[in-house]
Amino acid sequence: MTPDSAVRPPLDKARLGSDNPELMPDLTVEVVDTLESTNAEVARRAQEGAPDGLVVVADHQTAGRGRLDRTWESPAGTSVTFSILLRPHTPTRAWPWLPLLTGYAVDKALQAAGLEAGVKWPNDVLVGDKKVAGILVERVETPEGPAAVVGVGINVGLTPDELPVDTATSIEIELGRPVDRTDVLVEVLTAVREAVDAWEMGGDPSGMRLHESYAAACVTVGRDVRVDLPDGSVLEGRAVAIDPAGQLVVESDGVRTPVSAGDVVHVRAV
Repeated sequence: MTPDSAVRPPLDKARLGSDNPELMPDLTVEVVDTLESTNAEVARRAQEGAPDGLVVVADHQTAGRGRLDRTWESPAGTSVTFSILLRPHTPTRAWPWLPLLTGYAVDKALQAAGLEAGVKWPNDVLVGDKKVAGILVERVETPEGPAAVVGVGINVGLTPDELPVDTATSIEIELGRPVDRTDVLVEVLTAVREAVDAWEMGGDPSGMRLHESYAAACVTVGRDVRVDLPDGSVLEGRAVAIDPAGQLVVESDGVRTPVSAGDVVHVRAV
């Protein structure tokens, strides 16, 4: 049975205002009741000159996008979906770390909320083998230079009957109790902003620490995997490492092959 919408309150816009000390001071949060895609909206705003730190949150996103233009929609009041605009000073050659960095930050925030979560390479967040959060990072060319749009979708209040696939889960299912979506949003926004700031300020040593921390949190490492590639070929083997470029290293018949997030269609445990 689908819960009555009355028990699914909207996000608390007052807590997301600029005067709330819970939020990082370099974030500007806008909450929209209904929106097709927060990533599309933030990309449009980026091209119009919006500043770093703009966050657009959809209380109900009707046409969310994932990797490879997969689309999805969750029932109103059940998820946390937002996109943040970043204008990193870090060289663009390091930007492939942004999806991994975001996944790692979301994972840390959900662990702090009580979930036994982990990161599936490159950036899905899982509880056990079930997906609770997904991330899509897109580069956007703007008059002020390249920008990154970081989109995050987290299943918060979906019931088992509302899950889009049997490989998904939600925070409330895993914790067995109601969860305030605004609490989740504030914690995740803080974690992502802090992680991005540390990555930008720390230079190469910070990148190495991120590499080590991400590899330790990545539940894909150490498992047998099947990697589907765009040309239709398949790589099967043991995921043995994350390299300094953020690529997944798969060992098969004694040969180690690094694959980047942009070069794969699916990565599945086998």
